[in-house]
Amino acid sequence: MKSFSRRRNPVKPSWQLSESEVTPESLFHDRRALIKALGLGAIGASLPGSVHAGLFDVFSSKETSAFVREPLSFVKAPGFDGAGEVLTPEDKVISHNNFYEFGTSKSDPVANAQGLKVDPWLLSVEGLVDTPLQLDYDDLIKSFGLEERIYRLRCVEAWSMVIPWVGFPLAALLKKAGVKAGATHVAFETLFSPDEMPGQKSRLMGGGIHYPYVEGLTLAEAMNDLSLLSVGLYGKTLPPQNGAPVRLVVPWKYGFKSIKSIVKIRVTDKQPPTSWNQLAPHEYGFYANVNPDVDHPRWSQASERRIGPGGLFSASRIPTLPFNGYGEQVAGLYKGLDLKRYY
Repeated sequence: MKSFSRRRNPVKPSWQLSESEVTPESLFHDRRALIKALGLGAIGASLPGSVHAGLFDVFSSKETSAFVREPLSFVKAPGFDGAGEVLTPEDKVISHNNFYEFGTSKSDPVANAQGLKVDPWLLSVEGLVDTPLQLDYDDLIKSFGLEERIYRLRCVEAWSMVIPWVGFPLAALLKKAGVKAGATHVAFETLFSPDEMPGQKSRLMGGGIHYPYVEGLTLAEAMNDLSLLSVGLYGKTLPPQNGAPVRLVVPWKYGFKSIKSIVKIRVTDKQPPTSWNQLAPHEYGFYANVNPDVDHPRWSQASERRIGPGGLFSASRIPTLPFNGYGEQVAGLYKGLDLKRYY
């Protein structure tokens, strides 16, 4: 059962979005209409199959999740107690996913991920830490105070949405482990289980990625309050196609940066490799900050199609904001860094 904080005159942090801005899932029914509305048909046709991230089936779905999700106990972030707000229906968000371990089509993860075993689970925190940790499923759900945060999501494919995540700050976990002096980066690794993840068995089905999927942040990025380890969405535990039982959410970066089904977090003194940068370094940099001034080599990032409450056909193209609108919280992390060179 949900629990909500009851505070008088709560102060709404500037990064928070209202539940009215959460993308309605009913807007995702018509794949062809969406692609036409996005203006990406010609672009998608030119993309190699191994790297186009399922662009043409970006919002098609024939199935919904059969995975049993459990309700989570969490507090709303200050300023959002749920009064008068109606959250988006869940069916499309849990049916349209980029998770190449289960296939490159948007409908592949929900079809192929239902057998993933998420309990038991073991997440290790290691490297340059005072106290290496091993967290099981219950630790992830119960050891840290859970809260709901509504974040914008900006996909590198130039569409965007808004999602209510449930989780806890990554910084809380790193502080529990204790970061040693000299550490500069944090590396992440997804589960490697080819018997459960068919995309890991086939280079073709898995989009050409060398598995396990890996990602990384600078230590300063990882310690920023916005960096979230999510264990749920829409008030319930994550389904496997969305990265159960624990995934990263970094809202000022393109969506591929938010690695799913994490089994290892390693604190290091070197910049770690990242999967999409390894696959196509001229297209996907280490930082992956949302930057409207840096185009993808095959399309503009200056604007995005926000899938909002007005319906599929009224989804409007809006300017993309630097850092996905979270510049107030994160721009200082990149002071003096050439963001066009370090994209």
